[in-house]
Amino acid sequence: MQRDLLRFPLSSAVRVKLVSAGFQTAEELLEVKPSELSKEVGISKDEALETLQIIRRECLTNKPRYAGTSESGKKCTALELLEQEHIQGSIITFCSALDNILGGGVPLMKTTEICGAPGIGKTQLCMQLAVDVQIPECFGGVAGEAVFIDTEGSFMVDRMVDLATACIQHLHLIAEKHKGEEHRKALEGFTLENILSHIYYFRCRDYTELLAQVYLLPDFLSEHSQVRLVIVDGIAFPFRHDLDDLSLRTRLLNGLAQQMISLANNHRLAVILTNQMTTKIDKNQALLIPALGESWGHAATIRLIFHWDLKQSLRDLEILLLLLHVHCRQKIP
Repeated sequence: MQRDLLRFPLSSAVRVKLVSAGFQTAEELLEVKPSELSKEVGISKDEALETLQIIRRECLTNKPRYAGTSESGKKCTALELLEQEHIQGSIITFCSALDNILGGGVPLMKTTEICGAPGIGKTQLCMQLAVDVQIPECFGGVAGEAVFIDTEGSFMVDRMVDLATACIQHLHLIAEKHKGEEHRKALEGFTLENILSHIYYFRCRDYTELLAQVYLLPDFLSEHSQVRLVIVDGIAFPFRHDLDDLSLRTRLLNGLAQQMISLANNHRLAVILTNQMTTKIDKNQALLIPALGESWGHAATIRLIFHWDLKQSLRDLEILLLLLHVHCRQKIP
């Protein structure tokens, strides 16, 4: 059985360098010499020796220390998994058609990929979700916080203020209709300042910074246990422009996908990844498809593809949910 390097008590700096060099599991390092590891990863020989000793010792004892290890061996039934999905909650999008297709909103404990051409609204939806995840439970929300990792520099604070203000106004209208004490008290803390202060923003300019930030997230989430949404806006950008080695890119992307799945499961949160579109030539026809190749297409639990239908002035949404393919059309406002 292969063991993820995240399960071993390595320093964050060494762990990030190992992942950036393409190492994902302990088995890949068992036969590596300290001098070879030092040269390939970019650490001192002493650090390389200590790293290999830790990994080999933990592999021999078969007890890698990791925050989620105690839960990894826990067994449950299919019925328990179904009940867990029913009670885990979802993050509403304020788009009724999209919420209906997703079964109530973006689900927790799952990864969702949003694909589309530039300007179609991927970042807009991500910012909306960063606000929506904070909606109090009495209004049907999950009362959480958000992590926003930006690789393209598309995050706009002014737009976030507009979205948060509109959400506050909308909830006040709902509270006036219900006239309940619970709703009124919940809105006392649902202010613009609180909303913005619970969106944790990270700017990553290349794939190394992105990988480092993602692999440091478990420590951050341990300190911020209310985070229920992690957004990576622009998963393709750093890998398409800064990395020419396709095999290394594939390994890094696979490792990143597994890390995101682990975060979603271990911390009961939703993961949103936005992806660009690329052109594929097929039988003298140019088709727009999500970037990063076919193998990446299986990384997320849910894939949403937004595209324009200029002839009918419609915004199309395609959602691939496991083996389910639903096609929804929503008129452009």
